[in-house]
Amino acid sequence: MSSPDLQLGRGQVASIRQRSHDRPASLDNPRAARRRAGMPNFEKYAWLFMRFSGIVLVFLALGHLFVMLMWEDGVYRIDFNYVAQRWHSPFWQIWDLLLLWLAQLHGGNGLRTIIDDYSRKDSTRFWLNALLALSMVFTLVLGTYVLLTFDPNIS
Repeated sequence: MSSPDLQLGRGQVASIRQRSHDRPASLDNPRAARRRAGMPNFEKYAWLFMRFSGIVLVFLALGHLFVMLMWEDGVYRIDFNYVAQRWHSPFWQIWDLLLLWLAQLHGGNGLRTIIDDYSRKDSTRFWLNALLALSMVFTLVLGTYVLLTFDPNIS
């Protein structure tokens, strides 16, 4: 500790030899200072979507759990015939589609926010967001296809 480059006088600030990613972002050097091109106020609308979809998802998920686990015989009545009867009704198709779409978009938006907060390089952010979008589209298309084209008369 007695080397000349580590001794500081009163009021002097130590120089930083290299960039440290472990330090928290400060107000004078924030990590998310860039303004992106695209839809203005996107983050505000994404924030509002997370709040409103979260409220709706609580009711949809608790209703789903109540009907599937506690109604009549609970899980003992769930089989292929039960699902076929349930998805024959447009009410339950809309209920399950809403649950699928809102849960997928809510979770994807949350993961997009985490990727934006913690990815350091723009290329990493791009590829993680592309992978996220691809997986979300795949899940939504497949889930919607199954819900809307379910055929209870399998031969």
